[in-house]
Amino acid sequence: MSHLATRPELLARVRRIAGQVAAVEKALAANESCATVLHRVAAVRGAVNGLLDEVIAEHLTEHVALPGLSDAERAAGADELLAVIRRYAK
Repeated sequence: MSHLATRPELLARVRRIAGQVAAVEKALAANESCATVLHRVAAVRGAVNGLLDEVIAEHLTEHVALPGLSDAERAAGADELLAVIRRYAK
């Protein structure tokens, strides 16, 4: 089991993001103004970025900086994080 499962606030954040995405869909279906849709999309992006920040911090704590990790475990954790950052930066 992932250590993230012990963080119920992360799941709550994902559920809020799902609600925000549903609000974007509803705004598009209701033919709301571009400004309304843009604001809702920006809110989703901010929420996803906040979630990403939390998960990155958790990954660093558990897979890179945790005392007792072997050099190989630490390197693997760093490599995983680097892959995510590179994908996000595209």
